[in-house]
Amino acid sequence: MRPILMKGHERPLTFLRYNRDGDMLFSCAKDHTPTLWYADNGERHGTFRGHNGAVWCCDVSRDSLRLITGSADQSAKLWDVKTGQQLFSFKFGSPARSVDFALGDKLAVITTDPFMERTSAIHVKRIAEDPEDQVSESVLVLESPNGRKRINRAVWGPLNQTIVSGGEDAVLRIWDAETGKLLKESDSEVGHKNTITSLTKSADDSHFITGSLDKTAKACLWDMRTLTLLKTYVSGVPVNAVSMSPLLDHVVLGGGQDASAVTTTDHRAGKFEAKFYDKILQEEIGGVKGHFGPINALAFNPDGKRYNII
Repeated sequence: MRPILMKGHERPLTFLRYNRDGDMLFSCAKDHTPTLWYADNGERHGTFRGHNGAVWCCDVSRDSLRLITGSADQSAKLWDVKTGQQLFSFKFGSPARSVDFALGDKLAVITTDPFMERTSAIHVKRIAEDPEDQVSESVLVLESPNGRKRINRAVWGPLNQTIVSGGEDAVLRIWDAETGKLLKESDSEVGHKNTITSLTKSADDSHFITGSLDKTAKACLWDMRTLTLLKTYVSGVPVNAVSMSPLLDHVVLGGGQDASAVTTTDHRAGKFEAKFYDKILQEEIGGVKGHFGPINALAFNPDGKRYNII
């Protein structure tokens, strides 16, 4: 295993996303500037300048031509990947936490945080082929039942028929993407007991994995259509990021004790390592050490032969 160290951001990183072909890697950070890297050698290709706050999340279209980012500056922005030019800015009255392109890239789901009198919400935006035709109005707005609790992640379900969300109230929800009706909620007896920090879909959209700050510090594997709990992976430390290998039956979890809570200078006390688990047997099979702070994001290359940890 040969690690490639990628340096470019000035503040902690928050999110990673590969494009569909696996030759480009997009990173988000608290330094306001999403960055594009060549996946093969780790060279920085360019940056996307325009945000005035921490960038929490991003997604790239299937043809790798458009990038969408969500930021603490209360906006989500569309970018031209080739030129780095900003194409459009969706403005909200609260920070944009999560973004996800639909299959076909004609829709995007964006979540916003509770802020002042505003509650957390899920917004569905139509993405125009021509940036000149882009409008800011939402096709659908879903209000969270527990509005003062933040929605950390929302993704599209199979064939864009549903939206799956999870956040600070530890409840996973499936929504009808056309009517906005709440279809299912996870069972509190078998699900997470604390904030859901991350949510990642499988390559075929049949299931997804979630990470949480549970006392058991676990990640859970769920059926995308029924919200049936399939597997549980216990890590012993808070889980900030989860990912699944598209090639092997491997699951990787990252996190660690919050750096401010580590009372010793020994990095081993915080357990800042990525742990690999057998997806079927739920057993820990390996780990990658070397970080001196909590792991915030993980991403597998679509070829399944490489992965990134930040």
